[in-house]
Amino acid sequence: METTKKARGFASMDPEKQRAIARKGGESVPREKRSFSQNAELAAEAGRKGGRSVSPANRSFARDKDLAKTAGRKGGRAAHGGAEIERR
Repeated sequence: METTKKARGFASMDPEKQRAIARKGGESVPREKRSFSQNAELAAEAGRKGGRSVSPANRSFARDKDLAKTAGRKGGRAAHGGAEIERR
């Protein structure tokens, strides 16, 4: 006898309704009271802390330098509106 799990609760909602609910959570705190938007050093430290929580052997970029380069290029293009950055 085969049993299948049926999605319940949030998972059973259509994606648009899920996005609408998730958006409300992000809007619940005024921008000026969001810690990371006010304190870049706090955000940077949180990122470093997260990075230290994974052993060096399990860090994707530490093991795959080409992956790191590709991600860096992608981030750079996104930050500059998709335009290619001129190399000097």
